[in-house]
Amino acid sequence: MEVLRPSLINIKGRIYRRNIIKEEQYEEEENFSYTGPPESEYLAEDETCDSYCIEQTDKGFRCAIDVPSVLYKYIIGKKGDTRRRLEFDTKTSISIPKQGVEGQVVITGSHRAAVSSAVTRVELLVESFRKKQPFTHFLSFPLNDPKIQEGFLKFKKEVLQQCSQDHGVEESIFQNPAKLHLTIGTLSLLNDMEVRKACEALQECQNSMRDLTEGKPLPLEVTGIEYMNDDPAMVDVLYAKVNVKDRSDKLQVIADRLVEHFVSAGLMVKEWDRVKLHGTVMNTLFRKDSTVEDRDGPGRQTMSEREAFDARNILQKFGAHHFGEFELNTVLLSQRYSADCTGYYTSAGSITFQ
Repeated sequence: MEVLRPSLINIKGRIYRRNIIKEEQYEEEENFSYTGPPESEYLAEDETCDSYCIEQTDKGFRCAIDVPSVLYKYIIGKKGDTRRRLEFDTKTSISIPKQGVEGQVVITGSHRAAVSSAVTRVELLVESFRKKQPFTHFLSFPLNDPKIQEGFLKFKKEVLQQCSQDHGVEESIFQNPAKLHLTIGTLSLLNDMEVRKACEALQECQNSMRDLTEGKPLPLEVTGIEYMNDDPAMVDVLYAKVNVKDRSDKLQVIADRLVEHFVSAGLMVKEWDRVKLHGTVMNTLFRKDSTVEDRDGPGRQTMSEREAFDARNILQKFGAHHFGEFELNTVLLSQRYSADCTGYYTSAGSITFQ
């Protein structure tokens, strides 16, 4: 069935069939040689490359593609095998900048169709391995308002006083109060150009967001806690519930529209029909690595390494805990694994509702 119904991949509005390939490990070797599949084994519904400019030159045709340097190795392959096979199959020449130097991958050939085919194959190869890169940035609604931080610290203190005897409950799994936030979506931005593109995409959303909030901050209340999985005795993530005070769906609409815009810009992959808004207060990913950001999934640890905790008493005693109220006025594009002078994640860009 996998052969008859292969998965589809959407790149710049074009649909491709993804064939099953044997994946190999890519490890850096001397002289920037890399291990990799012989080629990007995808079949295009239409090999015509219409998203890049193919220029005619005195020697034939030429096309330049922007590719982050971290992905060069997947085009090169072990000792250049992948590039050579791509060049042989498409009868083109592929020029790649030195490793670590940001630039363009340049494809040249005698025929436009050959260059177009090579561009498509390189594009698919890059897109496939881009999805395997860890996320570098995320969109969020910050919750590190002093009133919410105070309510969180009270919650943490009382939980440790009353529930520390429960399995897996310890101080290390609590969120850093300076980093409280609602994750909207995650992004893999692999060079400065992609970060600038994401910042521009965020700015493009500002007028729409202001229309939704009527140019005013959004009054929110943070009350109650909930868990992610099905068994309250084996919990990995416990989160605070956040609602607009007038019980409208404005916060949800803003989050969903932001994701739609970033997905359409090719900067984010849509994983769910709607954003699950939650403010993580406890996460077992923090147990061994306090720098891990919340993504409700494997971070630097694998799922098998995570030690769940028993949240039954916490839910019973603090299920209606009131963390506080505040006015939300900002959407942030933040960098993973970094913090500014306030202790919050370093911001690459932001918009406001006013």
